[in-house]
Amino acid sequence: MIQYDRNMCDSQIYRILVINPGSTSTKLSFFEHETEVVRENVVHPSEELKKYERIVDQMGYRLEYIRRFIDNHGIEQSKLDAVVGRGGLLKPIPGGVYRVNSRMLEDLNSARFGEHASNLGGMLAYELARDQKCSAFVMDPVVVDELEDVARLSGMPDLERRSIFHALNQKSAAKEVARTIGKPYAECNFIVAHMGGGISIGAHRKGRVVDVNNALDGDGPFSPERSGGVPSGQLVRLCFNGTYTKEEILKKITGRGGVVAYRGTNNFSDVIRDVKAGEQHALLIYNAMVYQISQEICKHGATLMGEVDRIILTGGMARDEEFVEKIRARVSHLAPVHVVPGEREMHALARGALSVLRHEEAEQEY
Repeated sequence: MIQYDRNMCDSQIYRILVINPGSTSTKLSFFEHETEVVRENVVHPSEELKKYERIVDQMGYRLEYIRRFIDNHGIEQSKLDAVVGRGGLLKPIPGGVYRVNSRMLEDLNSARFGEHASNLGGMLAYELARDQKCSAFVMDPVVVDELEDVARLSGMPDLERRSIFHALNQKSAAKEVARTIGKPYAECNFIVAHMGGGISIGAHRKGRVVDVNNALDGDGPFSPERSGGVPSGQLVRLCFNGTYTKEEILKKITGRGGVVAYRGTNNFSDVIRDVKAGEQHALLIYNAMVYQISQEICKHGATLMGEVDRIILTGGMARDEEFVEKIRARVSHLAPVHVVPGEREMHALARGALSVLRHEEAEQEY
């Protein structure tokens, strides 16, 4: 691991600690400006996490690991300019960088809008920043909501469409491509497909995600772990045929749907391996994912009224060149396809905090 060099200290250099808590891990990075000096992925054994009844109860446990990371790499906390955490389940808010305040802490601590490990991001950032009197931020949480009004109607007044998606990585990839083509993100029209354990495909118009599938609750294409949109009438009848409980049905939609339901694995690499081995069922699932993702991308040609600067493919699945090329063959008539493989959440969080510290972007109030 890279040891932090105290001789690099410069009063003009912004130093940022990034915290990205997941269900079984905490990703940690230390940045100087946009340079990642050191990164560590702390894996938390399930038997350790089982000791805590609620996710918020893990605060002290995870803080211990973060402080150990800081000490092990000689990071001088007194010289931190900001601590930024992954945003959790908050009220619907526009995209941007938000200073952690008392209202946000209250919503995260109470899990008012849902309980998820990412809720710890803002709380941990605040706790570490408070002692050093530096800034604590979150950025582009999954609840970013910039939908146009017409996108909210589902056809049933008591079921409004909701915006829950991979906002951080989608917007990060979009801004990266905007820089590549030499245009501000706020002047671009993109269709961005994040393809990972969940799949979200958003229409970005002039810096706002005006329509996107709810990647948490089973909307859009099926993914390694999620069912995607399924025939609604058949789903209702399945719910009431006495075979499954409510919890079992919800698990079929999120967690045990999609590839894991068809193939018994949520690892996309396993599907690729089986396709290369000539398994026809694996190839069918592989091609069906290409088909559904391509359809979801193409529908946003209508959302953006044909004015599409780029189609962007990102997330872990975008690393598979054959998968990408099959999608490109179906969608490139709309716009050039740009591939930004993997996720860059740590860099995105650091860059967001840096943009506020440099006064390039205004911080948002929660």
